[in-house]
Amino acid sequence: MRITHWIGGKAWTGIAQRAGDVYDPATGQVTGQVDFASASDVDEAVSAAREAFSRWRNASLAQRANVMFSFRELLNARKSDLAEIITAEHGKVLSDAAGEIQRALEAVEFACGIPQLLKGGFSENASTKVDVYSIQQPLGVVGVISPFNFPAMVPLWFVPNAIACGNTVVLKPSEKDPSASNFLAELFAEAGLPDGVFNVVHGDKEAVDRILEHPEVKAISFVGSTPIARYVYENGTRNGKRVQALGGAKNHMVVLPDADLDLAADAAVSAGFGSAGERCMAISVVVAVDPVGDELVGKISERIAGLHVGDGRRAGCEMGPLVTGAHRAKVRSYLDAGRSAGAKLVVDGRSHSIDGDEAGFWLGPTLFDHVDVDMSIYTDEIFGPLLSVVRVPSYDAAVELVNANPYGNGTAIFTNDGGAARRYQNEIEVGMVGVNVPIPVPVSYYSFGGWKDSLFGDSHAYGPHGVHFFTRAKVVTSRWLDPSHGGVNLGFPQNT
Repeated sequence: MRITHWIGGKAWTGIAQRAGDVYDPATGQVTGQVDFASASDVDEAVSAAREAFSRWRNASLAQRANVMFSFRELLNARKSDLAEIITAEHGKVLSDAAGEIQRALEAVEFACGIPQLLKGGFSENASTKVDVYSIQQPLGVVGVISPFNFPAMVPLWFVPNAIACGNTVVLKPSEKDPSASNFLAELFAEAGLPDGVFNVVHGDKEAVDRILEHPEVKAISFVGSTPIARYVYENGTRNGKRVQALGGAKNHMVVLPDADLDLAADAAVSAGFGSAGERCMAISVVVAVDPVGDELVGKISERIAGLHVGDGRRAGCEMGPLVTGAHRAKVRSYLDAGRSAGAKLVVDGRSHSIDGDEAGFWLGPTLFDHVDVDMSIYTDEIFGPLLSVVRVPSYDAAVELVNANPYGNGTAIFTNDGGAARRYQNEIEVGMVGVNVPIPVPVSYYSFGGWKDSLFGDSHAYGPHGVHFFTRAKVVTSRWLDPSHGGVNLGFPQNT
């Protein structure tokens, strides 16, 4: 199967000078070839978006909202088809893919309210017979660069808001699971979105670099690892673009002695191993506050043993494979690294039973205990099914540990002490906090984003921040003269 770009409202075949393999992670088999965009392909997409912008920016708010409502209904009706595409190329189980789409639908629903979201302010008689009002206008062509781990949800964090605000979009999805983006493009076209408003170019660094430097691209939204987020931010801003670049994470779950340990163990396993740990909001570190460490590790181990790992299309499977063989090899290397550094390997994912083709990119859930902060299994964003337990003597030591980490994406605390929870949410230097909630991804009418090395730029994703990011404010001061306006006055205007 050949996967092509989507430019100007149709599949763009062009002449692919380079292409990449697309795999079924559950079988290890190549299922298709995705065209890699050259700089000229990106130029073609930007040109189509620029031409469409002159018309789309003048489309009424009612028309934009109607397109979003239609897209939402189409996406909801076809969500099982999209889930199958995601599972076939990413590897996550079907139920997880369906959950991703459901959260994506929430972001689309927020964009459906664009007439309410773009209301400005008005001051009558700010000065004598002078009115002042503010409006929000679109930027122009915007670029979205999205990762492999959420091939539908992350693009839909940005694209609906951008389009509803009157912009046109060039999306560069991950080359590892590209088909979901083309599926979304077809749904947008069916929903009545004019040609050129939404375009998809596939590829690698060559496509990214051209988007970052293209003079007609006014803003960039990015989600990925911290080194690449920093690269996108620095190069995008150097080229005069507005940039929001969401980076990596090392999310901690603090468990206090008064917590319900069964609830905490359930949460640690669910948040640590869902989607094979390939989530930027996955819990990768459990911070066990003395004396709960031994009991908590025992409960987590018991739950890991019962996890059904296998092909996400098979009934009962709870965790699928990793996305590629290369990524699986990288994650596996941390098992030896952790043990060599002195951590206790409690559960070795390499020995977990698998319900699937042995050629798939499998690695079962892994648990380390007695992890120190200088070990690579703690310092690195592994992005796989590896959970580390760090033991600390007190609440204060837990807060100090989390705040010292360079990442600040998400964190959670498990406790039955309301005072401790309130203190934690105030003291912790992290952008998203869960209280007895292990993955605190905000609902669509708030915004998603971390602190420190987890975010470059000052705007979070979707919600109110998304509308702000994809618009720029303009203030208009007006005076309509009447017959008594008087004559020439060369003095400096005064508010009287």
